[in-house]
Amino acid sequence: MLNILVTGATGNVGKEVVRLLTDQDCHIYAAVRNPEQAKQRLGDSSKISYVEFDFTNPSTFINAFRQINKLFLVRPPALANIREIAPALEAAKQAGIEQIVFLSVVGAERNRIVPHSKIERYINQLEIGATFLRAGFFMQNLNTVHLEDIKTRGELFMPAGNGKTSFIDIRDIAAVAIRTLLENEHINKAYTLTGSEALTFYQVADIFTEVLNKPIKYTNPSLINFILTMRARKLPINFILIMAAIYTTTRLGLASQITPETEQLLNRPPLTMRDYVQHYQQCWLNS
Repeated sequence: MLNILVTGATGNVGKEVVRLLTDQDCHIYAAVRNPEQAKQRLGDSSKISYVEFDFTNPSTFINAFRQINKLFLVRPPALANIREIAPALEAAKQAGIEQIVFLSVVGAERNRIVPHSKIERYINQLEIGATFLRAGFFMQNLNTVHLEDIKTRGELFMPAGNGKTSFIDIRDIAAVAIRTLLENEHINKAYTLTGSEALTFYQVADIFTEVLNKPIKYTNPSLINFILTMRARKLPINFILIMAAIYTTTRLGLASQITPETEQLLNRPPLTMRDYVQHYQQCWLNS
């Protein structure tokens, strides 16, 4: 039986990966900072073991990687420097891990500045079998990072101009991740994962307005206004700058690429923005 370690197991994508893996012939190791809290969030299942793991604490590496065959790797948002990730990757290699499925971003092979690009290159240098999932903009950012903007203020507040984005639902990313973890034919391959449509945030606001039956407006703030507002909300500066870079890419028209790879890997069309808003509508409607 495969032993699969999932980092970021309580996050958006990681939690969905854990959920889908429980239906497969494998044992799941949820790598988390606080195993007891994670067990309360994810549930107590005979197929899930909770192991303490912290990228910044090498003393947690040996136990976490023991007997692990495959690793689903999510970069913690707070860690942007490859030097903070490298020790864990080196420990994974020493532990004999056969494959890393890394949740990367669209364009990481070209944009060498983003942290994901540096992680991809470091994994390749270590010569660990790897699969890179270069995902587009998560739809679920709209019910997490931007939840209060939509729910309380009735606005989409991001400096993306009139650029289009090929949004993808994290449930589709997780479904692809499961396939790449369980099928060895995906080792040493990279997939660019997008949805089937590219939308402006004006179009996204229209979909929200129609589905929620309440007005949602795209405000299109300036980049400086966005950064200052996010800082005032006490978000970490590294996270803010990464968001600013993503929305600048969108503003410049560089986030609209649509690929067939998600549909090919899932043997079905990707979920649409309307699907997503309909499925998650209670997030923005509940008081």
